[in-house]
Amino acid sequence: MTTTVAPPQAPAPTGPPVHKPSMRKRLIPYWLLLPGILWLLVFFVLPMVYQASTSVQTGSLEEGFKVTWHFQTYWDAFADYLPQFLRSLLYAGTATALCLLLGYPLAYLIAFKAGRWRNLLLVLVIAPFFTSFLIRTLAWKTILADGGPVVDVLNSVGFLDVTSWLGMTEGDRVLATPLAVVCGLTYNFLPFMILPLYTSLERIDTRLHEAAGDLYARPATVFRKVTFPLSMPGVVSGTLLTFIPASGDYVNAELLGSTDTRMIGNVIQSQYLRILDYPTAAALSFILMAIVLIMVTIYIRRAGTEDLV
Repeated sequence: MTTTVAPPQAPAPTGPPVHKPSMRKRLIPYWLLLPGILWLLVFFVLPMVYQASTSVQTGSLEEGFKVTWHFQTYWDAFADYLPQFLRSLLYAGTATALCLLLGYPLAYLIAFKAGRWRNLLLVLVIAPFFTSFLIRTLAWKTILADGGPVVDVLNSVGFLDVTSWLGMTEGDRVLATPLAVVCGLTYNFLPFMILPLYTSLERIDTRLHEAAGDLYARPATVFRKVTFPLSMPGVVSGTLLTFIPASGDYVNAELLGSTDTRMIGNVIQSQYLRILDYPTAAALSFILMAIVLIMVTIYIRRAGTEDLV
């Protein structure tokens, strides 16, 4: 008779017992997220739903507004105020490009060349936030005042002749022109461009620059092949943080512009507070949001980066 011998079994692990987290501990992350979720629901989702219902209403303030699913309001609002939409996108795009041209060299200087002055320069970048947005914009009325030193210098070097030919100014006047509105937008949103750029540039390992130099790359080539591609997350973040609020801004156009420079934000503000046409105002808001969302989606895909700072 053959006896089968069972193979020896491996000894049982002698480590500490594994305890599964209790249900209470597993719910802690969700409880921590609950205040933020409630905040978004109360102050973002619910107002959006209310505005969506307002956009399809008909009536008047005296008779009351009723939801009649009148989607024609969207088309009428878009057709009637197409120039203001185009003007808003043009002003915002111009201001964003100027912020990038002005902000990138400054962010590069702070990240790589500032040394012990870095913290001071960062404070100076955010210093405008210490005052009101309204006060900062009103200051530009003094800076660009007719007959002021800034306008005199621009006129003496022939700059106003070029901008007048481009339709940005009118003669020797800068206030109440597109140039004044773009200047206000550029100044007010420039910190939103500099800070993401600085954060992205500061993360770049300087040894990459040294390696490129060891391979006999010129400074321009190092910037084109190494620095700028690695800073693309900051470029994308900065342009988005500048373009999105600038496209819906109305303060700069209201204080520095004229009736010929009104942006879509001024139209929405007027529809809400003066004309009291709430459905049209809500429809304009959603149209602007849809346009910006489409443009941002296309821009992010073309930029080729999702690593935003």
